[in-house]
Amino acid sequence: MIRNAEVGDVPAIHAMIRELAEYERVPHEARATQEQLRQALFGERPAAFAHMAVTEEGEPVGFALWFLNFSTWRGVHGIYLEDLYVRPGARGGGYGKALLGELARLCVERGYGRLEWSVLRWNEPTIAFYEALGARPQEEWTVYRLADEALRRLGSA
Repeated sequence: MIRNAEVGDVPAIHAMIRELAEYERVPHEARATQEQLRQALFGERPAAFAHMAVTEEGEPVGFALWFLNFSTWRGVHGIYLEDLYVRPGARGGGYGKALLGELARLCVERGYGRLEWSVLRWNEPTIAFYEALGARPQEEWTVYRLADEALRRLGSA
């Protein structure tokens, strides 16, 4: 049901990233290419990792893409979940919970201190799903981002 992603999964991961961008109402922001994903996940020095949710027949129906972060306060790594996606037809089948469970298992096994991610405020069904698993919002924190022109401007100062 849940397995490590393989190079052959890149097209399915890419397609599901595009589906996720559509769901989140920002399809124009999903600019990653399959080759960029292949390098990030399976290149000489992988920057990210992925797990696949597959049916008994092996059909990919979801994925979790993540990378390591580090807590200076705790002195240990954690996992930052960049994307969790389950295709609409497979939702309710336990795939999302199984993907999160696998990442939680990795955290426990490796001594990581946290499993964190972001969720859009309007995505109430997903928020309810996460909270039912015991996840809690970090309401005292606000995410900031430098991108595009602002990032170029500061980077060239």
